[in-house]
Amino acid sequence: MPEQVIDLNGPAGNAFFLLSRAADFAEQLGLDGDAIQDEMTDGDYENLISVFTKYFGDYVTLER
Repeated sequence: MPEQVIDLNGPAGNAFFLLSRAADFAEQLGLDGDAIQDEMTDGDYENLISVFTKYFGDYVTLER
C-alpha cells in the first residue's frame, strides 16, 4: 500500500472519515477492522488519532 497523507485540518480530519479509512486499510492489510474501530472510539478524538497512527502510521501520515 503506497504511503498516503491525510490533512486533519480539512474534511478528511472528520472522525467518521477516519473510521471509514481505518476499515478500508484494515481490510487491505488483513486486520480486524471492527476491533480497530472499537479501539478508536473508546476515548476522545486524540485517542482516535493515536489508535489510527498505531495501526496505520507506517502507511499514512496524519498532518495537523
